[in-house]
Order: sequence, then structure tokens, then C-alpha cells
Amino acid sequence: MNILYPLNTFSRQRKAWLLLLLCIIIFESCALFFQHVMLLAPCVMCIYERIAMLGIGLAAIVGAIAPQNPVFRWVGFAGWGIAAIKGLTLALQHVEFQLHPSPFHTCDLFVTLPSWMPLNEWMPWMFQSYGDCSEIVWQFLTLSMPQWLVVIFAGNLVALAIMIVAQFSKQR
Repeated sequence: MNILYPLNTFSRQRKAWLLLLLCIIIFESCALFFQHVMLLAPCVMCIYERIAMLGIGLAAIVGAIAPQNPVFRWVGFAGWGIAAIKGLTLALQHVEFQLHPSPFHTCDLFVTLPSWMPLNEWMPWMFQSYGDCSEIVWQFLTLSMPQWLVVIFAGNLVALAIMIVAQFSKQR
């Protein structure tokens, strides 16, 4: 029996995509908990990473619309990959700001979003930044928040790679 075929079958079910969406909802809820309950100020990079995470959620919604349809499934995979790569890139840069702070190597002062989607104006409770990117305000198991985001986004890319490889597996 082909070990990847069950993942191929799973990716064609709505519950697979809804599980991905649930994970993103949990991560975003954690971010809002840190911000509004623990009163940890999100920085510009935190907001960009949050948006990348929402990109994965949007890709999960696309995949969940019609997972049996290869167009929706592959667009979902593509969106998942693009958002996870962008999120990983942002998280790595954020880790660099924290581990090697410098007045010459800092994040932006304000969130810069397109004029057609000013999320920081529409939903400031979620997308307004007022923290310092180089400050480590929270750690768990010796990793800071952006270091955990590196793990999360890299884990998403590994899961995505496995799901894509599974798309080419056949039942024997």
C-alpha cells in the first residue's frame, strides 16, 4: 500500500482544509490573547506575520470551497505556499532584529499596507502596531515569539510539501 495515498484522499475532503483553517484560527487567537490579555504590544513585523498567517487561512478557505476540484485544491496549495514562504521570510527577519539589534537595521516605524486595504485603519484592534521589533517580550521553551513563528511557518511548508507529493500518489 502506498503510504501517501491516504493523504491524497484526505486533501480532497473539506475537513482537511477546515483543519488547516482551525489551526490558523488558533494561532491568530493566541496572537490576540498575547496582545489584549497579556498586553504584549505587537510590532510592525508581528502585524506582517499575522497577515501572512491570515493568508494561509484564506488559502484554506479556497481549498475548502471545492476540495474535489483540482483547480480549487491547487489554488489553495499555491496560496498556502506563498503565504507560508512570506511568513517564514518575515519571521526570520524578525528573529534577526531580535538577536542582532542595531540602530541601522530596524523594522519600519508604521505598518505599511496598500491604500486599497488599510487593515490597520479598518481593524486597529488587530492590525495596529505599537511595539518594538527588537524587544523580546515573551519566551516559551527558550524561544521568542518570532522564533516560534519560524517553527510554525516552516512546519506549514513541510506539511504542504507532503500534501503536494501525496497528490501524485496512486492507490495500488
